[in-house]
Amino acid sequence: IQYNAPVVLTFFLLSLGALALGEFTGERTTWLLFTVYRAPLTDPLTYLRMFTHVLGHADFDHFLGNMLLLLVIGPPLEEKYGSRTLLAGILLTAGVSGILQCVFFPGSALLGASGIVFMMIVLSSLAGMREGEVPLTLVLVVLLYLGGEVVDAATARDSVSQLTHIVGGLCGAALGFFMSRRPEG
Repeated sequence: IQYNAPVVLTFFLLSLGALALGEFTGERTTWLLFTVYRAPLTDPLTYLRMFTHVLGHADFDHFLGNMLLLLVIGPPLEEKYGSRTLLAGILLTAGVSGILQCVFFPGSALLGASGIVFMMIVLSSLAGMREGEVPLTLVLVVLLYLGGEVVDAATARDSVSQLTHIVGGLCGAALGFFMSRRPEG
């Protein structure tokens, strides 16, 4: 057995650990460490939660829904772009979504890896892109996946954070376009 995608597998294991710890503590650690919400800036955990909220999940079904996609999409991306680049994309997506959650939705909380998964979906649609070209796969993903999220954000009344999905998609697009401009080698 090979630990073939260290960032993806470590993210999976940390998320599984956060879920187990939450179950063991009656969800106290999930709220304290793995959920982002507006809190005093004097609380050091406020800054930690801006990034660790992507490791927390409400329950096993929520965890499974995110992790299955992460485990399918993540390893080829890590192989193509490298572990550091993928980790940078995860941290960027977590930080941006955490900050926006606190600024625009002060009365609610956010947890889960769906923003990371959306980042990976959009990033994978950009694989093989050459400078000056826009892949049709990206256009279709934006129209179908992110377009649906925009419509849901305006119409749905559920506990799903469409903003996080949109932020993840935008971070994936930014990372993909940035990587396409870098010289090979």
